[in-house]
Amino acid sequence: MKTDIQADYWSILSQNSIDGVRLDNLAEEYSTPLYVYSENKIAENIDFYKNYPSHPTVNYAVKANGNLSLLAMMAERNLGFDIVSEGELRRVLQAAGSDYAKKCVFSGVGKTNQEIRFALENDIGCFNVESRGELQRISQIAAQLNVAAPIALRVNPDIDAKTHPYISTGMRDNKFGVAITDAMEIYRQAARDKNLQIIGVACHIGSQITELAPFVAALRSVKILADELNRNGIVVKHLDIGGGLGVENPDEREVPTIRQYLDALYAELSGSDYQLALEPGRSLVANSALLLTRVVGIKRQSGKTFLVVDAAMNDFVRVAMYQAKVDIRNLSRADYGICDEEVDVVGPVCESGDTFIKAMKLQAKVGDLLAISGAGAYGISMSSQYNARRRAAEVLLADGATRLIRKRDEYAQLWENEINL
Repeated sequence: MKTDIQADYWSILSQNSIDGVRLDNLAEEYSTPLYVYSENKIAENIDFYKNYPSHPTVNYAVKANGNLSLLAMMAERNLGFDIVSEGELRRVLQAAGSDYAKKCVFSGVGKTNQEIRFALENDIGCFNVESRGELQRISQIAAQLNVAAPIALRVNPDIDAKTHPYISTGMRDNKFGVAITDAMEIYRQAARDKNLQIIGVACHIGSQITELAPFVAALRSVKILADELNRNGIVVKHLDIGGGLGVENPDEREVPTIRQYLDALYAELSGSDYQLALEPGRSLVANSALLLTRVVGIKRQSGKTFLVVDAAMNDFVRVAMYQAKVDIRNLSRADYGICDEEVDVVGPVCESGDTFIKAMKLQAKVGDLLAISGAGAYGISMSSQYNARRRAAEVLLADGATRLIRKRDEYAQLWENEINL
């Protein structure tokens, strides 16, 4: 029996409620489409990392979901943050306090000079450096500010994470990091630079990874490099292997638990004193949320039945972009709509890719309330106003209480930054 996060992706749902709050009441009050999060589930997931006996450093990947209320909740639980832009750093500072940059690592392959300067001015915890050119720019800006920039080189260990090619980041033909074979030379260069402070080695091999072997192989490569650095007098204190632990979905039911993941990593580190740093995103929030949507139409043609819902690819683009698999339940029926008739569940956007699921055995009528699974990660954070649609509202639930943490867009917000000549 599973004992941590990788429980069934419907585990937050109980009698059509989350944390004691009925979802049909929420849909009536806040309309649909609507993102609904379980604060208790997110907190439980955090605890699986934070309470592990070896105490890894946990930096939440803001790109997964950057809502200010969620970031504040994580800061209250003493998480750090993995950010990839000045905007994400500003989100953290807004949510967690003006001095929280010191608990952030700044990743990303395209940091601008302005972003580097802003991060240094706010006492960033570490830059995960992606190239020689970036290292040089960080050094130059640090010199201008008379500070030593904390850095870890992001190395590319050329490991196939066996995930979708769009979210694979650790192969030699990906744009991320520097080749691990070039790392020693670059570290030597950095060690001679008084404007740089080497604190670790970093890597990240991809996302939604459902096997332990790629993580262990990546950590082994990073540790071998760190050992060599230390033997050469270049002191390395922490090993950051990024994030990427997958979560259960309809296509991937046997996913390692967080405990199994951490056990495997610390087994590889046995006998060493390195501080392990992790950057989980999806594994904290993905299966802690549902996207609620209503059936607005039923269309039958050419032997097919389409359930047309009011959520669309602009609300939750992962299905269209990554061919991600979701599950759907009809919350308006006691049997959740499970039947023998196959339907396609589609949205209203003018794209054939605006399809949540094909050939699903689901029964519904116009007005029924549906729930889409696994919506907590890369849902609202990747949403858009495509087709002049308003971004959805978000609510956070805990112990029977409801908090609106994002209002639905107003129509005027669709064009507020445009100039009508």
